[in-house]
Amino acid sequence: MTPILYSFRRCPYAMRARLAVAVSGVGVELREIVLRDKAPAFLAVSPSATVPCLDDAGTVIDESLDIMTWALGQNDPMGWLDMPDQGHALIAEADGPFKAALDHTKYHTRYPELDPQASRGTAMTFLTNLETHLADGFLFGAAPSLADMAILPFVRQFAFIDKARFDADAGPNLTRWLETFLASPLFATIMPKLPKWDEGDAPTVFAGAITPPQTPPQA
Repeated sequence: MTPILYSFRRCPYAMRARLAVAVSGVGVELREIVLRDKAPAFLAVSPSATVPCLDDAGTVIDESLDIMTWALGQNDPMGWLDMPDQGHALIAEADGPFKAALDHTKYHTRYPELDPQASRGTAMTFLTNLETHLADGFLFGAAPSLADMAILPFVRQFAFIDKARFDADAGPNLTRWLETFLASPLFATIMPKLPKWDEGDAPTVFAGAITPPQTPPQA
């Protein structure tokens, strides 16, 4: 039975799950969920009612990082799992303080007690601190790792809150890192526009190892 991946195109958590699935070549049935009108079959499977959610013959994986390691644990042709422990620490910082600051900036009307400019400053501090890590192109050298692909979808989300301002504030390595990702065949592969999935629809198979981002040219 083909595993089922419930996803939402623009969700950064779902993006990073699709990145790992795509590069691993593990086939899944991709089901596009509309968050304001969630399919009953999805709600019956997902404990948190959030995407991404993977159903592998009744074994449910409801966290995006766990889906990434599930896929790469079966096939990791680009060696994404081969990274130092610092990579896991960076992912934890991105998923914690950086994501909170991102949300407080992007959805500032939900947090009237917070200063969105201070929140933006907190997010940019995290990103600025990545600048030296990115001297060789990616966080840990000339090739991407799990940390790069777990963090980049959230950098993309933050950058497009105000792209002109991001471009003005970001260092050259950070800029090159994000633009290389956005221009890559890998990113294009994980961003197909699919209709909302409904019960009874023909399956959409999502699979195939593809060329990863290449080392960006040095300035």
